[in-house]
Amino acid sequence: MPLLPFQLQSEETSQDKLAVLIDADNTQAIIIEGLLAEVAKYGVASVKRIYGDWTSTNLRSWKDKLLEYAIQPIQQFSYTTGKNATDSAMIIDAMDLLYGEKLDGFCIVSSDSDFTRLAQRLRESGRKVYGFGEKKTPRAFVSVCDKFIYTEILKDSQDDEDKPAAKEARKDFKIDKRLLNLLRDTVDDLADDSGWAYLGGVGQKITLRSSEFDSRNYGFRKLADLFRAIPQFETEERPQASGTGRQVYIRWKRRTR
Repeated sequence: MPLLPFQLQSEETSQDKLAVLIDADNTQAIIIEGLLAEVAKYGVASVKRIYGDWTSTNLRSWKDKLLEYAIQPIQQFSYTTGKNATDSAMIIDAMDLLYGEKLDGFCIVSSDSDFTRLAQRLRESGRKVYGFGEKKTPRAFVSVCDKFIYTEILKDSQDDEDKPAAKEARKDFKIDKRLLNLLRDTVDDLADDSGWAYLGGVGQKITLRSSEFDSRNYGFRKLADLFRAIPQFETEERPQASGTGRQVYIRWKRRTR
């Protein structure tokens, strides 16, 4: 049964306790501000840890960020050249936190497929898993997360509507069949008798169908803007039942003869 708008708003304001675990070897320091801002959308970062060999010069860019953002560095020596030694340390810590802390979810920040089974295990224990990684992240890890955010969109997270990269993405935006089917099927599932579906419910349902879906991947800061850019859909703003705000509804355009 579709959630009502006030129920969606209540869920969005809930404060889940999250653990943020960062694989420094597979994550760029430039994303940290956007990363933590994104995490704040889903809950409170009660635990913030980053793993790597801090005796190495390779992590120099991260060192200035640790104090500023109150991230606890976990030392893990690289015992073998070419091997990522942080994986096992992160996995062990995640399981300790699972059983030792009252956490609602985990944010695993890495583009490494080695965390696929960890994400699956955490979800089996009833915890939400948010994955963060580059677009090169293997599909298996992306799919097993409740939601997966590509870190490329976090680099320009502040005022991204004015960023050249976002403008270029919108300019080159092309509607592929997979995206169109995903959006249409989701709208159809939640539509009322007249074909209209509440945007908030559509956004939640899309994430359940496709963990990596994000309108920002296509250059649009908001989901409503993405729908407005697709000629097969029409949008309508309606006043809220209570309050002064407005709510967006979506409908697949009916063919006219």
